[in-house]
Amino acid sequence: MRAEVSVSGAVERIDGPLLFLRRTIEATLGEAVEVLIDDEPPRIGRVTGLDDDTVIIEVLESTRGLGLDAVRVRFRGEPLRFGVGPGLLGRVFNGVGQPVNGGPPVPAREFRRVDARAMNPVSRALPRDFIETGISAIDLMNSLIRGHKLPIFSSGGLSHDKLAIEIARHARLRGGSQSDFAIVFVGIGVSYDSADAFRRAMELSGALGHTVMFLNRASEPSPQRLLTPRYALTAAEYLAFDEGRHVLVIMTDMTNYCEALREVSASHGEVPSRKGYPGYMYSDLATIYERAGSAQGAEGTVTQLPILTMPADDISHPIPDLTGYITEGQIVLDRGLDHKGIEPPINVLPSLSRLADQGIGEGFTDPDHPALSHQLFAAYAKAIRVRVLASVVGRDGLTEGDRGYLVFADRFEAEFVAQSGPRLLEESMAVGWNLLRDLPVADLTRLSDEQIARHLTTAGPGGAPAAEVLDEDEEVDADG
Repeated sequence: MRAEVSVSGAVERIDGPLLFLRRTIEATLGEAVEVLIDDEPPRIGRVTGLDDDTVIIEVLESTRGLGLDAVRVRFRGEPLRFGVGPGLLGRVFNGVGQPVNGGPPVPAREFRRVDARAMNPVSRALPRDFIETGISAIDLMNSLIRGHKLPIFSSGGLSHDKLAIEIARHARLRGGSQSDFAIVFVGIGVSYDSADAFRRAMELSGALGHTVMFLNRASEPSPQRLLTPRYALTAAEYLAFDEGRHVLVIMTDMTNYCEALREVSASHGEVPSRKGYPGYMYSDLATIYERAGSAQGAEGTVTQLPILTMPADDISHPIPDLTGYITEGQIVLDRGLDHKGIEPPINVLPSLSRLADQGIGEGFTDPDHPALSHQLFAAYAKAIRVRVLASVVGRDGLTEGDRGYLVFADRFEAEFVAQSGPRLLEESMAVGWNLLRDLPVADLTRLSDEQIARHLTTAGPGGAPAAEVLDEDEEVDADG
């Protein structure tokens, strides 16, 4: 057993969440400490800076009321740890892993350090198979794969919190036991109302039974925001690699995390980089995002869906920019669609899922899923180009075929992107096929003749007219 090591009267300065101690003992970076004063409960912190003369302590709770002479700091001799074990599901924790929804403490099987390393690339397995979110623009067009890290790029005032709740409530595995699936929901720097809304939504829907929540409020000290995703990922890794579950980690809002990183960095007196953020923000974000994945020989996976708000709607801002380098695609929410009342306002054209091909199609979803997705992308992209042309020459200056694409764009946004409730993948595909019925068959170059004959030559839902299939001679003429 390690003897208790503590120092008294060594605090030289308090600056925001930081204590600057005269170095009189040996300590290690990341070591957990307890800050003690009189009979008050200990305040948790960690060592974040060392040199020959000074030890810098980052206090995870308020430093209000601390006096230089009265403070005693106890060094634990180990990093911050979180107790994991059976009974995690259904529990709500604060940003530093303390239960906040009543009930007994979680029966910990093991205490694991929260700043665990990212998964070793050598032990990684290629992400495979599909997670259904209930959102058509994601499931059909930008699919989420087990072990994937797919961020959502939003902007201030858009409905990313609502989208996060909908995904958490309705996400599921296809074809597997739902007992093998779990959600870890992480609120970072959220308001009291948002935290309460997240918790009530999960409780009322019954989704809390297979969910662990970590809620860090905006009123809590900024160092806590730096640890909240790490506590959550420690729980996710236990559920995935010890209990064999497929875990979806939803983190909102990573912009609040980065703002806390900038604030704490400034307190340390570090030289700022782009827009005042520390130069190591890329590697710091990677220590979070790279904890997603699937490992060789492991049954479970960790999938991440981090949500961030782009300052001033700027996708080149350092936060989305660096996130995009680390992750495998992005889902982009669009203010123009939001103004049209499209909910959720997902713009599929700048969105991308780089791993979609690994988990859709025959053996995973539907054999025609990839072709339908590609055809809808192509048709909507052409429709957007026609919209630009119409803004110059006017609708009357367009050909009849181009005017048809304007109608397609409006219907695509109103009937496919917009949705009032969750959809199964089959329902999303039915809407997609129905939209393609009004386009000329000669333009459906991403579909095979067999797919066109099977899906577009019979009456669709609602008695939609069937597309007219060209005979062989007409196809030759259409091809020139």
